[in-house]
Amino acid sequence: MRHQGTADMPATRNPRGRLRDYIAIARLDHMTKHVFILPGIILAHVLRHPATQTVPLTILMGLLSAVAIASANYVINEWLDREFDAFHPLKSSRTAVHRNLSPAIVYTEYMLLVVLGLGLAMQLGALFAFTAAAFVLSGLIYNVAPIRTKDRVYLDVLSESINNPIRLMLGWTMVDPTTMPPSSLLFAYWMGGGFLMAAKRLAEYRDITADGGADLLPRYRRSFSRYNAEYLAVSCLLYAMLSAFFLAVFLIKYRQEYIFALPFIAILFASYFWLAMLHGSVASRPERLFRSRRLMLASLSVAVALTVLTFIDMPFLNDLSAPSYVHVRP
Repeated sequence: MRHQGTADMPATRNPRGRLRDYIAIARLDHMTKHVFILPGIILAHVLRHPATQTVPLTILMGLLSAVAIASANYVINEWLDREFDAFHPLKSSRTAVHRNLSPAIVYTEYMLLVVLGLGLAMQLGALFAFTAAAFVLSGLIYNVAPIRTKDRVYLDVLSESINNPIRLMLGWTMVDPTTMPPSSLLFAYWMGGGFLMAAKRLAEYRDITADGGADLLPRYRRSFSRYNAEYLAVSCLLYAMLSAFFLAVFLIKYRQEYIFALPFIAILFASYFWLAMLHGSVASRPERLFRSRRLMLASLSVAVALTVLTFIDMPFLNDLSAPSYVHVRP
């Protein structure tokens, strides 16, 4: 898995990596991204009504498996991107850029995390294990040459955001290991992730070009040689609309009452896009999104709306969803 990058790494003498440096490249501080697992857990309970209660140990093992595999993906990502990250104003401070890490230790760390993650996954059933294996594969496809989709325009967003439905699957199969979530929900999650990743790139593009570093963008990430602010903004709109479409299909099919949560979800999307348009936005660093009070308030509104609508039945929606016409006498 040797990276064949062509970026010119600034010649510096980096100190030898220490134990804490190898721990740092696992990015355990990014565990907040696993919040996308929680809706899978909740929706499986609401929609599937499992006969037996989910054992807390199952949830714990599932989360540990997800964390281990995500950390493995981060390890290989930081190692293979070290030459390119040197040209990014923020990522240039990453450990792999400034420390002389041992390739043997890095790949051993990666394999140990993969073995731990998959080992835990196999204790939770075949479907969970298959999903965990897909999580590992997505990291390889995204980061490792010759495929390395992160260098390919638009495909970089779609391949990175596939981790969203994977996380949803992980949460769902912790509760119901015999079924998959509805395809409409998986696609909504995927396109929602596409919106988040495109907005992240838009924030990066705006920040770096505003600071006079436009020439560094393609050296940091090759896909930026084909991107501009307009393309990224339009792609954000496309992904948001597709996510809303699939989400509406899911809501109408499985619980029509949830349709009233769509305005709150639209506000959440708008809040995130607004963040992406700000200079120095946290949208370019998703692990710090919890620092945005506006975004957290919008997220809380969505959670409250969905919770309330879970316990309120509205039979009249069946009549409203049936075709009807207004007849006018000639």
